Amino acid sequence: MDFLGYTFYFYSNENGEPIHIHVSKGRPSENSAKFWIKRDGVILEHNKGNIPKSDLKKIQKYICANRADIVNRWYEYFGF
Repeated sequence: MDFLGYTFYFYSNENGEPIHIHVSKGRPSENSAKFWIKRDGVILEHNKGNIPKSDLKKIQKYICANRADIVNRWYEYFGF
């Protein structure tokens, strides 16, 4: 997935954690965020780097609007 130039992805070694998605632009080690995807909403877990708050709000809304697709991809990715 891609939105506003940000890439959305999962890490393969995190299937023991609740459903979440990572977002980055450029190098993930320098500019990334992680969002928990819960039944009652999407919560920013961390913002490592300098993703602007205005972008984080847009990304959070995008994740909410695409929640079902992201959750389905999570289950496909981790083989559930």
